[in-house]
Amino acid sequence: VPGLAGLPGVRAAVQAGRRVALANKESMVAAGPLLWAEAERSRAQILPVDSEHSALFQSLAGEPLSGVAELILTASGGPFLHEPADLRHVTPEMALRHPRWKMGPKVTIDSSTLFNKGLEVLEAVQLFRLPLEKVKVLIHPQSYVHSLVRFQDGNLKAQLGPTDMRLPIQYALTYPERPPTPLRDLPIPERLEFYPPDTGRFPALAAAYEAGRRGGLAPVVLNAADEVAVEAFLKGQIGYLDIPRVLEAALEAVPQGGLSWESIGHADLEARVRSRELLKVKV
Repeated sequence: VPGLAGLPGVRAAVQAGRRVALANKESMVAAGPLLWAEAERSRAQILPVDSEHSALFQSLAGEPLSGVAELILTASGGPFLHEPADLRHVTPEMALRHPRWKMGPKVTIDSSTLFNKGLEVLEAVQLFRLPLEKVKVLIHPQSYVHSLVRFQDGNLKAQLGPTDMRLPIQYALTYPERPPTPLRDLPIPERLEFYPPDTGRFPALAAAYEAGRRGGLAPVVLNAADEVAVEAFLKGQIGYLDIPRVLEAALEAVPQGGLSWESIGHADLEARVRSRELLKVKV
């Protein structure tokens, strides 16, 4: 279930004391501290299913967080890593052609703008309870290195594997066991490349970092605005570059107040209303 619509189900599972194999990143982005508080009361486990966060979880096994210098999430770069040079004329059909993953339309569009990676940055902050400045992003087109951890002594640990979501799903469901799968004998790529992300070309990633710096309800507002903007783009109502503009506008109207189950709902609703009003002006 993409988006904040997945939060009630995640909360219910945590309250019931279950092991939650978390695939709905928006739940942790919007309500991470609240979910951890519920988990401590119910003794629930929250294990990541996103391949990047599963990779971090595996790389951190047995390591004290005090020794971590930074977490490095990898991103394929999506369909527009290098071209077209001008993104103004990108259509939904173009943005839905992801080079590596088969996903639903919302996540695929978010991957093309790198907003999905921004959500993953915010999710990592909450999952591993580390400062935002310790979570970085690297573009890795082969998608074979799923994430890395750099330690204070300069060593790095990375988790590598096939681009197949069945592996992180199985790991979360069977942890700490590793049952054999038919994927164990697949060949290793001959070349692995890494590039810094271009936030000028992909400003949605920068918007996610800004929401993380502001904290509080800013991630909730940003996520709501993105859901509205992506829906409008898929319907042909706005252009591709209007998506990050909606995100930037949303961050200018983050409500005051602390994080609570009630404030999340109110902030989400208000951000959707404001974003739709902004889109009416645009359309």
